[in-house]
Amino acid sequence: MDEEHFETRAIHAGQEPDEETGAIMTPIYANSTYVQDGPGDDRGYEYSRTGNPTRTDLEENLASLEGGEYGRCFSSGMGAINTVLNLLESGDHVVSSDDVYGGTRRIFDQVYEQYDLEFSYVDMSDHEAVRDAMRPETELLWVETPTNPLMRVVDLAAMVEIADEFDALCAVDNTFATPYLQRPLEFGANVVVQSLTKYLGGHSDAVGGALVTDDPDLDEEFGFYQNAVGATPDPHGCFLVLRGTKTLPVRMDRHCENARELARWLDDRPEVSRVYYPGLPSHSTHDVAARQMDDFGGMLSFELDATLEETSEVVSSTEVFALAESLGGVESLIEQPAAMTHASIPPEEREAIGLTDGLVRVSVGIEHVEDLRADLRDAIEGVLG
Repeated sequence: MDEEHFETRAIHAGQEPDEETGAIMTPIYANSTYVQDGPGDDRGYEYSRTGNPTRTDLEENLASLEGGEYGRCFSSGMGAINTVLNLLESGDHVVSSDDVYGGTRRIFDQVYEQYDLEFSYVDMSDHEAVRDAMRPETELLWVETPTNPLMRVVDLAAMVEIADEFDALCAVDNTFATPYLQRPLEFGANVVVQSLTKYLGGHSDAVGGALVTDDPDLDEEFGFYQNAVGATPDPHGCFLVLRGTKTLPVRMDRHCENARELARWLDDRPEVSRVYYPGLPSHSTHDVAARQMDDFGGMLSFELDATLEETSEVVSSTEVFALAESLGGVESLIEQPAAMTHASIPPEEREAIGLTDGLVRVSVGIEHVEDLRADLRDAIEGVLG
């Protein structure tokens, strides 16, 4: 049989019916420890922080979807990010996207800087700016694409080339795109990072993270820190994400369809000064997105001609869109980065990289698009009309 398509692997990769019962879904192995035949003879599992059968199936499933050989799962996306940072040593330097997720920026600046690591932030759509930011001591190029929240799509092949030039690792946060739309390992990235909380879980009921790589040495290091630090997911959470990956393709198709329609509609609204969606030809990185991604995703941001307070009132006025952080669930969410997901970044730095007080980010769900459009219209006109 030829290699299976993504939709088939999403349902079957890493999973076989239970040998004893025939159960088609991977069981939840709610065990902390495992009986051994003899000292050191652990039949593959000894303690659930180190390994769990439900987690193993999820790790193999995710590795297949990303086109990688090895997968490791964690209790959150930040747990996965922290594990990559565990590879670094005092004096190392990291170059990162400038409008990176606020939680990533926080762990860089407020946790790891105290260990004498340095971080530089650049607009990665400017390749020369990235190259200029690299140093002999740069060990990691941290790429987020599309970026959060300005939806810039970063040219992965170009970033890998720069990382290789400086003998640095290239890690790509692929959370917004998911492996259904973009597979960074195909472009030469060393490791892919996923927040399983978002689209891969897809139902706002599980928290998790993952790392996928083709490099056995990297995977061995990730496995060491996964076990030693202990930020591992529980088997029930792994079960929920496995359920989510089965429907990822059909959900992503609807997310993308709805986001395209809303982006075009918002682009014509007089109250909206700018729409950030890579599917719009006017977006600064549309050409890269069209070349690199299979579709443009379900995330978009737009900038209102409004004050911080007016924007807060708009995002608090929606009824179908829920005012909440996170993203990627079947339900639509709305938030104000300056007051929520990116509030930890100093105001002057936010403004400098384009995170204005009037910026609104939406995670477009799979509801009927006409209901979503009416909800945004009523909220915007109710405050600014």
